Amino acid sequence: MDLLLRTGFVVAAIYLGVVGVMYVLQRKMMYFPAQALPAPAEIGAPDLKEIRLVTDDGLQLVAWRKPASRPDGAEILYFHGNGGNIAHRAEKVRPFLAAGHGILLLSYRGYGGNPGAPDEAGLFADARAAYDALIAEGVAPSRIAVLGESLGSGVAVYLAAEREVGAVLLEAPYTSAADVGQKAYPFVPVKLLMKDRFDSAARIARVTAPLQIVHGEADRVIPAEFGRRLFAAANEPKEAVFIPGGNHGNLELFQLQKYQLDFLARHLGGE
Repeated sequence: MDLLLRTGFVVAAIYLGVVGVMYVLQRKMMYFPAQALPAPAEIGAPDLKEIRLVTDDGLQLVAWRKPASRPDGAEILYFHGNGGNIAHRAEKVRPFLAAGHGILLLSYRGYGGNPGAPDEAGLFADARAAYDALIAEGVAPSRIAVLGESLGSGVAVYLAAEREVGAVLLEAPYTSAADVGQKAYPFVPVKLLMKDRFDSAARIARVTAPLQIVHGEADRVIPAEFGRRLFAAANEPKEAVFIPGGNHGNLELFQLQKYQLDFLARHLGGE
């Protein structure tokens, strides 16, 4: 009995130690920024120009920008996922530029050499700064399309719930980051301990712009069940594309941008 009791104490101590380490390091487990940020021309994207944004908490951030080349083009505010930086999204935005749409690729705090460290409140402040920069250019809110991939889907939902936009496009979204984390680590009380929750399910009812969700059925990072649940909670007009065989990093192979461009054409005009 004493041995069993001692064993129980050891197991409990190990468990609490593991949970404690995960709690302390959770943001390092959530954000994977790449610091090196080449100039757009160095990666074959000379049409994108580097601009600077200032957040309401005083950080100066890098973004890449090209306005729409046609009057009816959307201005796409792109929120990337938790890894890399905006240089890794240059290829993904080429189809939008080729179609005449504008792009503002936001580099979050702590990414691409930007000051600060990423967290939920900080990324939301970065999103507001990017939106305000478009408005300062004279872009009408109804022409702004927010596009969020993976982690960035929570940033896009937040902004669309707080500010007027013309369309919302989400790639591999989630109900909340806490839900995803709980599924990944069922032995840890993630929902109790997670700091940056990105609770899109709690915000989606305040999003009134047309919404599109594209999600891979084989996604093991953010399973498609979370995209379905978010879609079910969203307002009309909405549409979803769940792609058999699509995983978290290969949706471009399944005509992701074709779905997105068609959605923009139907809801914001243009071809």
